[in-house]
Amino acid sequence: MSGTDLPAINACFNGLATVLLISGWIAIQKDKRVLHARLMRSAFGASVCFLAGYLYYHFTVQAEVGATPFNRTGTIKLVYVAMLLSHIVLAIANLPMVLSTLWFAHKEDWVRHKRMARWTFPIWLYVSVTGVLVYLTLYHWNPPAAG
Repeated sequence: MSGTDLPAINACFNGLATVLLISGWIAIQKDKRVLHARLMRSAFGASVCFLAGYLYYHFTVQAEVGATPFNRTGTIKLVYVAMLLSHIVLAIANLPMVLSTLWFAHKEDWVRHKRMARWTFPIWLYVSVTGVLVYLTLYHWNPPAAG
């Protein structure tokens, strides 16, 4: 394994977080609170692993190998850039939301936990899903540069 494998690994962590988030949501809908708590903590763990890998890649590996350019043009590039920007902005906003939601659960402040989770969950899910889509778009659906 090399540093250039990290985008794929990071996408797997985002995909895992997505599955765990949806599973946690289903568990709480079925009033399986202990399972819900375990799944949501696991989703947080997957997201932390993603963030660590992402930061390492962008501050260490990418500094050596350079950024991967998006080579398409026109509408598809606008869609990609919009997805990427919304992903980044919401990921930054979501971190303190996730921490607050988990903190309220830890304190068993269920009223505030539930109120916060109504906003945190869909944003966290969107960030996890678009993280995978950004990876696929940039590394698998991106044609080589014309040259």
